[in-house]
Amino acid sequence: MVVRGNFQTELEQLKNMLLELGKKAETAMNRAIEALKTQNVDDAIHIIEDDAEINVLEDEINDLAILMIAKQQPVATDLRRIIVALRISTDLERVGDLAVNIAKSVIRIGDGKLIKPIEEIPRMAAIAQKMNADVLEAFYKEDVDLAKKVAEIDDQVDDMYGRLVQELLELMTQNPDFIRQITQLAFICRYIERYADHATNISESVIYLVKGKHYDLNA
Repeated sequence: MVVRGNFQTELEQLKNMLLELGKKAETAMNRAIEALKTQNVDDAIHIIEDDAEINVLEDEINDLAILMIAKQQPVATDLRRIIVALRISTDLERVGDLAVNIAKSVIRIGDGKLIKPIEEIPRMAAIAQKMNADVLEAFYKEDVDLAKKVAEIDDQVDDMYGRLVQELLELMTQNPDFIRQITQLAFICRYIERYADHATNISESVIYLVKGKHYDLNA
């Protein structure tokens, strides 16, 4: 019973570490979008530097999960919980990487005149950010219905991404002097679209955790 109690304690620790990782990744993305809106290169540099904290925490999660498998040799639902933790930690670490990518684009854009006001990109990011917050709640509560709702919202982000990239391509042909900036803005749109995809991936992991079945919610 002591061994089982220790295992449950470690599972709870793993869960809390994942939630902490999710908050760090979410904060990094929020900061990256704010740096874009304000064209704040200094903030962008700090986002890149702070990414090391996310990477370290992901490593700690992976180490704990592997240690739990080695010590306890879990099966069935317990094993699923550890597998899901590993999958979700990878998605969240990549969200941190996407925030870094946005920060690098902000640095490349600099503080010069913008081809147009930064308005639509933050709106798309806000939807993806809500998806991320909701899917972490779905994970914490093991709420399948909420996980499915998060995945459904991904279509909105995909539609906005398509429209924004099309608009940027048209601006590029009309404003050759802004090609470098427009290219970076298009990259940022792609990074946000991928942000939403990772939220959908986590939705799939939550459903797998609860139901023990794989679902492709990106189809």
